[in-house]
Amino acid sequence: MNLKKSGSKKLFILDTNVLLFDHTSIYSFENHDVVIPMVALEELDKFKRGNDHINYEARQFVRELDELTARSNRLFHEGVELGDGRGRLYIFYEQKSSSKIDSILTLKKADNQIIELAIYLKEKFPERSIVLVSKDINLRMKALAFNIDAEDYQTGKVVDVDKLYSGRNTVNGVPGKLIDALYKEGHVSGEGLDGSVSPVANEYFILKNENKSALAYYNMETKELERVEKKSYYGIRPRNAEQTFSLDAMSRDDISLVALTGKAGTGKTLLALAAALEQRRKFRQIYLARPVVPLGNRDLGYLPGNIESKLDPYMQPLYDNLNVIKHQFEQGSKEYEQIGEMLASEKLFIAPLAYIRGRSLSKIFFIVDEAQNLTPHEVKTIITRAGDNTKVVFTGDIYQIDTPYLDAHSNGLTYLVDKMQGQELFATVNLIKGERSRLAEIASNLL
Repeated sequence: MNLKKSGSKKLFILDTNVLLFDHTSIYSFENHDVVIPMVALEELDKFKRGNDHINYEARQFVRELDELTARSNRLFHEGVELGDGRGRLYIFYEQKSSSKIDSILTLKKADNQIIELAIYLKEKFPERSIVLVSKDINLRMKALAFNIDAEDYQTGKVVDVDKLYSGRNTVNGVPGKLIDALYKEGHVSGEGLDGSVSPVANEYFILKNENKSALAYYNMETKELERVEKKSYYGIRPRNAEQTFSLDAMSRDDISLVALTGKAGTGKTLLALAAALEQRRKFRQIYLARPVVPLGNRDLGYLPGNIESKLDPYMQPLYDNLNVIKHQFEQGSKEYEQIGEMLASEKLFIAPLAYIRGRSLSKIFFIVDEAQNLTPHEVKTIITRAGDNTKVVFTGDIYQIDTPYLDAHSNGLTYLVDKMQGQELFATVNLIKGERSRLAEIASNLL
C-alpha cells in the first residue's frame, strides 16, 4: 500500500451506515483518501436484497465500486482514483489485533473491528491524520475514547435548524390602507411591505396593525401580495393561519411541491388528505404513503400474521385521519360513501412507501407522511420520479426522528426545506399551534 506517500492528506474510514445513507459518500471528501473496511463490505452484503431504500443504496454502492474498478488500472489495495481533484479509495483488510482493544471490546462486533482498523492505521501511518466517519453516535464515542478522531457524515446536513425557513412571516404595523385594499381588490403590490421584508416565491404573510389583519400570499411572477381566504376543504375547515396557508399552498396549480412541517397534532396529514380529496378530479389517483420504521429497530418479521397484518399498525394513523374527514359528513351521504368507493377502486391508495416505488407517478396527488424519517437521497428519489401534473406533499416533524442515523439536521425533510426555499414550484409552511386538544398541546410542549 502507498498510503505513506500522501502524508498531508487525511485518511477517512467510512462506517457501513455512511454507505447505506449515501452510496456516493466516497466522493465527498475532496482530495483526501477514503478507506472502506472489509467488514463494512461484509455487512453491506446483508442489505443487497429487498425493496426498501436502504437496500437500493447497498446495491448502488456495490455497482459504484464495480464501475470504479472498470475505469481504473489499479486494485483497491493500491488505491483506486476517485476522480479529478479527489483522493484514492482503499478497501482495507490487512490489520492485526491490538491488545489495546482486544482486552476491552469483543472483536466479534463489526463496529469494534472498524475501531481496531482505525487504531492499526494510526499506528502504521503516524504521519497521516486518521478520521472515522459514522452516523452511529455510540461508535463515534467509542472511537474518541481510543483517541481516534471521529465525526458524523456531514453531506446534506443543515447547520442551523432553528433558523430553517418556515414559509410564513408576520409583519406588524402594516398601513390600514394596504389591508383595506387587499380585502377590496384581492391583491396589492408587494412593495407596500416594510422595506426590511424581502419576500421570496410562495411565501405567506400575516399582515397586522393594531386594528386589522389579513392573510396574504406572495406571487413572485406578479410581484404582488394576494389575499388568502379561509376555505373548507372536503369538510375540513382551517383553525388557524398556518392551516389556512397549508391548504392554499396545496391547492395552487403552479405549486407542485409542498412541505408541511410541525409537531404532532398540528394537522399536517389531515390537511394534506383533505386538500387531496377536494382536488380529486384534477388527479388520476391520490397516493398516501409513509416509510415503515419498526419500533425498537425490530424487523417486521417479529410481528405475528401475514404482511398485511404486520403493516396495519404502521398505516393505522393514515386511516385515522381519513376517518376524521369521513365523519365530517352524515353516514350514508354522498361524500361519506365516496371515500369508501375511492379506497375500493384505488383512486385513493394508502400503503407503505416501499409499495409505492415502481408505480407511475403521473397526474398523482402524492402525500408522503412522516418524511422526517427519510434520507435526503430518498426525498430526492421520490421527487425526481414525479411525472406531469403530479403534486408531491411531504409532511413531518423534523424533531421526531424514528431512525437511528438521522437527526433534525440531516433528515430529508429538513434538507428539502433548506434547499428548495424560494423556488417557484415549491412552498412550505411550518405549523406551530396544535389543534387536537389542550391536553395534547400541553403534552407536546412540555413532555
